[in-house]
Amino acid sequence: AADRVLLYLKKTASLALQFGGGDEFIVTSDASFADDTEDRKSSQAYVMRLFGGTIGWKANKQATVTTSTTEAELLALAQAAKEAMFISRLLTELGVQLDEERIRIQCDNLQTIQLVNKDITRMQTKLRHVDIHNHWLRQEAQMDRIKVEYRPTTDMIADGLTKPMHHASLGSFIEQIGLVDISAHLEKRKLPELEERELLSKMGKLDLDPADQPVSA
Repeated sequence: AADRVLLYLKKTASLALQFGGGDEFIVTSDASFADDTEDRKSSQAYVMRLFGGTIGWKANKQATVTTSTTEAELLALAQAAKEAMFISRLLTELGVQLDEERIRIQCDNLQTIQLVNKDITRMQTKLRHVDIHNHWLRQEAQMDRIKVEYRPTTDMIADGLTKPMHHASLGSFIEQIGLVDISAHLEKRKLPELEERELLSKMGKLDLDPADQPVSA
């Protein structure tokens, strides 16, 4: 495992987050239902983007077992919404002007989106905390603090943080989160290696005190 970490660090040393887009603050949220085969808890993740680059992300296992994909997605959505609200307030205090006060959160589960955005019969669940999160999300949506939008799984950035990724889709994921190769820029910033004689010559041209002049062996 340690060898893989070192190999990863070596191969990705030249990748960096790039910013330069608009002032859209967009959050993506996703969950992978019951993917832990030992305790059947679900994985969840969110990614926050601003100015064309990723400014925040988190991937973790949910604290409780859920009984459906929709329940898992609701818990993931609640976590993303709370974190996004905190970041939004922080940015406002720092004087950053966002495109709109309402936070846009993207989700790839249509049933979850309907439960939050539409005034429909509440979901049938015996999990009290899931029901509470559902009502809280609906409250925030009705008060126009958040807007949950549909985003296909193939375009969902947070999806890449909830499950192992095939090599074929890794390149697309790297582009989605805004990582770019800066190898060329790093090469330009490297200082040229000076030979000892050239270095002494350059130092001799400086207006130094005689006591500070280099002494040749």
